[in-house]
Amino acid sequence: MDSDSHDTQPRRIQGSFCDSAWPALMARAQEGDGAAYHRLLSDLLPYLRHLVRGTLSGTPGGGAATVEDVVQDTLISIHAARHSYDPARPIKPWIAAIARRRCVDYQRRQSRHHAMVTALARDAEPAQSASEADVLGYRNLLRAIAALPARQRTAIRHLKLADMSLAEAAAATGLSQGALMV
Repeated sequence: MDSDSHDTQPRRIQGSFCDSAWPALMARAQEGDGAAYHRLLSDLLPYLRHLVRGTLSGTPGGGAATVEDVVQDTLISIHAARHSYDPARPIKPWIAAIARRRCVDYQRRQSRHHAMVTALARDAEPAQSASEADVLGYRNLLRAIAALPARQRTAIRHLKLADMSLAEAAAATGLSQGALMV
């Protein structure tokens, strides 16, 4: 193993990831150094996987594919917020806070998805506890969404019903974030 490849791997010290180069790499990345930014993001991957896996353990659907999805969301969030990092402050808490927020976002989406599936099941076969008004209201909502123009319907389905972020919905639909907001 050459010294360059060893140099790019985060070190584990007493069970936790540690790389004292991360703040300097982020500072260089903020100045436009693409190579430093690439190295930083590559170095962060094992640390982020560890954080996300630990946070989502025990969460329904929190398997390896979900961990990778949340890690990718975290990397996108780090990219979007990189200008807000202060190189004079520790980087690991900043990164961990972003990763935890993405994990919470995932858990909220799962919770909303479960509620939506439950509501759809209730709509298909109304349970005795569901009132007629609830079922009627849900059917009216579905009809109203179906009556929207295609782009608005797409935006509502992705942003509200599937609870995607603007970036996720833009990637899924091929529409710009601005078009989805409008």
